[in-house]
Formats: sequence, structure tokens, C-alpha cells
Amino acid sequence: MQNNDFHRTREKKNSNLIYGIRAVTEAINNEKDIDKVVFQRGISGTIFKELFALVRERNIPFQYVPIERLNRYTHGNHQGVVAFVSPIPYQSIYDILPCIYENGRVPFLLLLDRITDVRNMGAIVRSAECAGVDAVIIPSKNSAQINEDAVKTSAGALFSTPICRHDNLVEIVEYLQQSGIQVLGSNEKATNICYDINFTLPTCIVMGNEYEGIAPVLAQSCDNMIRIPMADNTSIESLNVSVATGIMLFEVCRQRSIKVQK
Repeated sequence: MQNNDFHRTREKKNSNLIYGIRAVTEAINNEKDIDKVVFQRGISGTIFKELFALVRERNIPFQYVPIERLNRYTHGNHQGVVAFVSPIPYQSIYDILPCIYENGRVPFLLLLDRITDVRNMGAIVRSAECAGVDAVIIPSKNSAQINEDAVKTSAGALFSTPICRHDNLVEIVEYLQQSGIQVLGSNEKATNICYDINFTLPTCIVMGNEYEGIAPVLAQSCDNMIRIPMADNTSIESLNVSVATGIMLFEVCRQRSIKVQK
């Protein structure tokens, strides 16, 4: 492949990418939903400081990387700044939850703590949409980027399921609890089995990072920890987070379907 063809292919793949200080500043000022901003290490200057202040003000995730990383994102004049625009609009659970109650529905929420694999994220949201989840809550930082791969894996569910991005998940859990929602965290070592829980009540399921599970401070905020029973003779300690989430969500769906039928 010729060098120019390589660059065109890379730019097409990164169609959600914006680069350059003024371009990124304009995108933010025009209310574009930004997944994250990547800065070159050591970058400085007045207009950079203005952009950085704007990023901090809007609580947009950011990171510093070597210039080589930025050059892999784009061959254009990035000026030390690259931003990734989300293909979906992020929402707020503070806006969505009152509407759920007003519409006479029993809230069914999913909170994802630091799910970093893009395909896991897409698959989970696909399951959430099929199970009737009202909204998926994710942290502003340390979460998988909502990109083309995530959308594809979700089979388009990311366009129809509200995704709420928030800075402090512990505060969100407290808000949900004060709103009458039971918040249940998943942990393979928990005593309570998911099939014994009453999911016909307003519920939020919390699923943790693929490798570390739910952060301890967030786990302590949950009302209870629950697990999926596994065979006694298995040598595997836990399920893939996407599979485990699907099992949890469809147990909620099963119980609520039975209640409706009655």
C-alpha cells in the first residue's frame, strides 16, 4: 500500500477525529459530544491554555501522550491536540430518571464501572436494549470509547439506549438510592445469588471492570452484592463481563415479564 493510501485509510477509520487547537475548541464550543481530548506532552502556549481550561470546565476526559501517538492518529497538522467526537449524545441520569417515573415505568438501570473494552461495551449495550434497560450509566474517565467498533458490536443499540456519562459514580449511586432504587453490584464471591433477588423493584445493576471488578469505594456504596451461580467443578473463576451482564439483565426481564403476566 502506498504511503498516501495508508494515510487515507487511517483518516477514514478515524472519521470521528478532530485535530488542531482551534478546531477542537470550536467543536467544544458548538456542544459536540467529545469522548476525550489527547494532548501532546509538554505542549504550552496561550491558546492551548484556553483550550485546556475549556476542557476542564466541561469535564471532558483528557490525557497527555508522546507526539508519536498523535502522529499515529493523524498525519495532519494536529498542533499537539487531537479530540475524538462521540457518535452518540451523552445524557444525564438526573434528567432521565424523573421521566421514567413520570411515564409510570419501574426504573431498570445499568451502571458500568470502568468497562474499557470497546466490544464488551457494545455487546453489553446491545443486551441492555434487548432486556429493556432504561439507561446505561458510565464514568467520564476510564471507560471504553464509544466509537464505530462499539456501535457496530451494539448492532445500533447505542443509538437507541440512553448513555449517561458522569464524573462521580458514588454520587450517582447515592442519588439513585435516594430516588427509591435498589443498587446491586455484581461480584463472583458474593453470598446472594441473583435469582433470589426481587428485581420487580426499581433496580440498578452495577457491573465492574473486566479484570478488577467494581471499584471498592463503589462496591461499598451498593445496597447489596450478588453473583451468578456457577458449576462446582469449573476451573474458571468468572464469566466474561458481557456474558455476566446479559445473564443479570435477563433475570430482571424474566421476573418482570412474569409479574406482568400475572
